[in-house]
This record gives sequence, structure tokens and C-alpha cells, in this order.
Amino acid sequence: MLSEIAIPAVRSDRMAFTIKWVASVMQILGYTATGFGWTPWNAYLFLGGVSGWLLVGVLWNDRALMLIHAVALVAMFVGLSSR
Repeated sequence: MLSEIAIPAVRSDRMAFTIKWVASVMQILGYTATGFGWTPWNAYLFLGGVSGWLLVGVLWNDRALMLIHAVALVAMFVGLSSR
């Protein structure tokens, strides 16, 4: 019984670990692209990073992470759609 409970938690932790590092790298690349003026690539990289961190917030049930990244995601979509 305990192993049935522990295995999904381990998978979820491993998935969150992978997603948060991929999302972090994407955001760093987004900052780099912004610094070099590589638009719209910077926005696409930020969208990936913000989406990844939003997913991590959901996996961790962390409302603060979910809130900040949901707001950022909406703001980015609105900004991109107004071009």
C-alpha cells in the first residue's frame, strides 16, 4: 500500500524538477534574447518559461507560484495579441 502512494509522489517530484529547470533555462534565454533585441523570440521563450513555472505551481499546489505566473501569462498573451 505504501509503495502505491510513494511512486506517484516520486514521479510528480521528478516531473516538477525537470519542468522547473527547463522553464528556468527558457526564461534565462528569454532575458538573453531581450538583451540582444531578438523579438519576438524573447516573448516565445518567456511564454514557455512562464507556462512551465505555472505548471510547477499546479504540481506543488503552490498558489503564489500559480498566481504570479498566471498573471504573467495573461499579460504576455494580451501584449502579443495587441501587436
